[in-house]
Amino acid sequence: MVVVVMEFRIDRRNGVPAFQQIVQQTKQALRLGVLVPGDRLPTAKDVAEVSAVNPNTTLKAYRELEREGLVEPRPGKGTFVRRTLARPSASTDSPLYGELVAWVSRAAEAGLEQEDVAALVASAMEKQYAAGTETAATTTRSTGE
Repeated sequence: MVVVVMEFRIDRRNGVPAFQQIVQQTKQALRLGVLVPGDRLPTAKDVAEVSAVNPNTTLKAYRELEREGLVEPRPGKGTFVRRTLARPSASTDSPLYGELVAWVSRAAEAGLEQEDVAALVASAMEKQYAAGTETAATTTRSTGE
């Protein structure tokens, strides 16, 4: 049994409920291979102490992850990862990740702030993954003429 030291970063200003942030961060760790099947998640008490959230918030997040088949509770032992979301090409040791890190470094050197980079990445993802769908958002700007 491996106990993963994972600290959830709860941003109370972003409007996303704390339990959903825990779900999102756990899924990200599953996608990146930080969490693998058999790993034990931190207890609700540990998360409460580190992240200053109510233990019930963590339990709600873990129930959501369980409903999705990603984790399983084992009474008296904890909550364990049941399956991964990782893909070999999405791991932090893949060539794609290295290219992304290099690109982010170039963006920072060009003077872009973290929010600028996030906006560019989000825009590129929307363009790539919405291609061919009718839900792709378009922006029009009036020139006042």
